[in-house]
Formats: sequence, C-alpha cells, structure tokens
Amino acid sequence: MEKNFSGKNTTAIHGGQHPDPVYGAVMIPIYQTSTFAFKSAEDGAEIFSGKKSGFIYTRLGNPTTVALEDCVAQLEGGYKSLATSTGMAAVTTVYLSLLSAGDHMISTDAVYGPSRVVMEKDLSRFNIESTYVDTSNVENIKKAIRPNTKLLYVETPANPTLKLTDIKACAEICKENGMKLVVDNTFASPILQSPFKLGADIIIHSMTKYLNGHSDVVAGIIVTKNEEDYKNIKHMLTYLGGTIDPHQAWLVLRGIKSLGLRVERACSNAKKIAEFLESHPKVDIVFYPGLKSFPQYELAKKQMKDFGSMISFIVKGGLEAGRKLMNSVKLATLAVSLGGIETLIQHPASMTHSSVPKEEREKAGISDGLVRISVGCEDVDDLIEDLENALSEI
Repeated sequence: MEKNFSGKNTTAIHGGQHPDPVYGAVMIPIYQTSTFAFKSAEDGAEIFSGKKSGFIYTRLGNPTTVALEDCVAQLEGGYKSLATSTGMAAVTTVYLSLLSAGDHMISTDAVYGPSRVVMEKDLSRFNIESTYVDTSNVENIKKAIRPNTKLLYVETPANPTLKLTDIKACAEICKENGMKLVVDNTFASPILQSPFKLGADIIIHSMTKYLNGHSDVVAGIIVTKNEEDYKNIKHMLTYLGGTIDPHQAWLVLRGIKSLGLRVERACSNAKKIAEFLESHPKVDIVFYPGLKSFPQYELAKKQMKDFGSMISFIVKGGLEAGRKLMNSVKLATLAVSLGGIETLIQHPASMTHSSVPKEEREKAGISDGLVRISVGCEDVDDLIEDLENALSEI
C-alpha cells in the first residue's frame, strides 16, 4: 500500500493508484486475465512461496483489484482490504472466517435481511448460533453475551430504521469479553464514519452502494485492521472463490473518485427532504439522523461527519398508503438498493420485507406505512415536488 493522504477526497481519487508503468495510462488498466506469465521457473517458484511479490491467478489477486483494495483500505484507515464479488460474499466470508462450530454471534435486529438469513437458516446447520437485538441500546448487547460469544456484528445506521449503534461503546464491550467487532459501514460510507477510529476490528461494505455509486455493479469489500485478520480472511475468501472480477473492480474505482462529491450533495438534499417530510400532514414520523427530533441525534453528531442520505418515514394510512405512494412518484425510482447517484424509493412492508411476519417486522421497527428513500444528487426542488405530488394522492 502506498502513502496515505490526509484528505478523503484526495484518497478517493489517488489512493492505491498510479500511472500504468508500461504505457503511462493515467487510469489503471483493466487487467482482464485469468492467469499471469512467470519470467522463469525460478520466478514462479519465488512468487508461489511468497518470497517475491507478484500475480499468479486472478482468484488469488489481480493488479486492478489490488488498486481498489488499497484505495478502500486507505479511505477506512485500515491495514488491507479484500474485494468480493458481492456484498453478501463479504458478509459470509467474514462469518466463516471468524466463527466455528459451537460459537455464538450477536447482531443488529434490523440488519440487512440476507445477512441474517444466511446465519439463521444456513450456518445454524453447522452449530453456529446467533442472537439479534436492538443494538442501539448497548445494554441489550451485554445481556445477550454468552460464554461462547465470539463476534458482535453491527450495522449502523441500520436498514431501514436508521437506528444508530454506538461503535465506541460496542468496541469496549468486545474488548472486555474477547469478542471481535465487525461494522457494516455501507450506509455511512468512509466519508461520514470511521469505525476503526472508534475501535472496530473489521469493516465491511456492499460496494454496490455508495462506493460505486452508479447502480451498475454488485460488489463487496472487507477491510481489516491488522495482518492476522487479513491473512485469515484472505485464506477463506480465495478458497471459497468469492473474489471480485477485475472489470467490476475497475468500475468501482471509477465510482469512488466522485464518492466525496456525491455524498456531500446527497446529504445536503436529504436534510431538506427530511425537513419537508417532517412538516407534511400525511407523514406520521420521519427517521433521519440529522433531525433534532431523531432520538439519537447527539450520537449522530458525535459518530458521523454528516447525517447521510438515507431517510425512512411512516405515512398515515399504513400498507395501502405506502403502496399508493410508490405508485405515484414520477422522479424517484421505485427500486431496491441504495447509494446510487439517482434517488431510489421503496416500501419494505410490501417489497423487501413482505415475507417477514408482521409481528416480527414491527418488532424491528418496520411498520406497514414505513417508506425508505435513498436520496440522490438530483436538484432537490424537483425531488420535493415529486414527493409532494405523490403524497397528495394518498
């Protein structure tokens, strides 16, 4: 990894990257190759043994991928990163690297659905246990700890409730109990939140979201704070085979260059939209960390550089009102995912969480009238007009 820059925007543009040594291309090339030639049998033997750095096979490493990994590691202030084919490849690789049969994990109750499903439906078959609690209250975490608890996995802000978890407090709990702290930093991005500075051990991202930012790639990344965790997770990733394709890596590198600008604009838009929604008569409540009415507003100010561009709100009228709103927006795109340059809107109760029993949904804060918006970089007046018109249809 090369020199770390002090500024996040500089790092996003230059971190881990350099002009191509062969032709001087300013942008790192896409090394679209499965295998790499050795100069000699001796050269190959040295690379295989680790005595000499070099590339062997793209599943094990690729120059385009390494540039991306170094860039994100620098953005997060970590040791090294491992880019994966999807965000879920990052999640499952971390689980399998840190947990063994008989171990127990604690996680956020409103964590990304598949992150919970793979643990409860699949890894449970191998005698790995998990407990899901409202991690916004650290007392819930303390009560859930067992003698075999090895991992605390938190998502903050959480999806789609936007509840925050105090990363520093979690790190202290983990240190006292010999546990690893993994933080899913997807919703905040490295621009707004630095989990390593607050004591986290490992950070993961769905790079599909803010890091790429253009809704045209699926990818994930695992950032480690030390060499031991890096080697352990790298071993698991390369043998499971969930590594990223070099073309995906190149696209994400391209997206990261505008990360700071996109996040800044989207945050500015989100603040204005949240204020508009909070004053609207057809909206019951707005969940946005930048509103003073948000229960964890003070924690957001302390833990995040800005408040993000994700908003959840509850419309009056429940399930049908939520559906009506979805069918009435014209500018916001009705789609799942988040963090793209365009604004996306979705209704969890009838879409992403429709298979979850109502009682479980509501326990996790996902009511029938909850709507989630990923605010993009359009002109904010156009977005507000679109929401105003759609709300008038309810």
